[in-house]
Amino acid sequence: MTGVPASAAGGAGRPAPGGKLGAAAVNQASLWNIANILTMVRLLLVPGFVVLMLQHGGYDPVWRAWAWAAFAVAMITDVFDGHLARTYNLVTDFGKIADPIADKAIMAAGLLCLSALEELPWWVTGVILFRELGITLMRFWVIRHGVIPASRGGKMKTLAQGTAVGMYVLALTGPLATLRFWVMAVAVVLTVATGLDYVRQAVVLRRRGLAAQRTAGAREGGHA
Repeated sequence: MTGVPASAAGGAGRPAPGGKLGAAAVNQASLWNIANILTMVRLLLVPGFVVLMLQHGGYDPVWRAWAWAAFAVAMITDVFDGHLARTYNLVTDFGKIADPIADKAIMAAGLLCLSALEELPWWVTGVILFRELGITLMRFWVIRHGVIPASRGGKMKTLAQGTAVGMYVLALTGPLATLRFWVMAVAVVLTVATGLDYVRQAVVLRRRGLAAQRTAGAREGGHA
């Protein structure tokens, strides 16, 4: 449990008491940290958001306000869990997998609900979800060559998407309804523009990685 040799922990050749339990406790603590808990809360909020959003046919303003609250909490926790994980060294394999899933799930839930209620064109939902899924797959495609860092444009895209979907969830009317249309338009433009930029970065990164592999192979062949 303490990481010291068995002889120092309780005599030569004797394992430290509770060694297995201690290791399990360490693993448990590394998983159940505040960053991962926030990610899990965000995942649990997805079905809750859908239920609230579709109450009374999906057009009750009170239930829509509650749905907006769930959506807002999910978006806010998205900001904090990653920051906490990086700041306090709480990055885990679970977080690496669950965090992007939670991000995409809450956004997809909002877009799909709005399109199902015929409040948002399906093509908008399709463009955004296609981009998000495509970029996620592309990251895995080039991960052996390097990591594509999050850009300022990507962060602006996320902010615009979250703001636009949140405004649609609230079922606004009048001038605010017009405003939400333009916010969503900005979100779509940023979605497409940043998506194309990620594709460019991925292609460049892969070319550099393959070139480096060929160079390394040529050197090894020269030494052989």
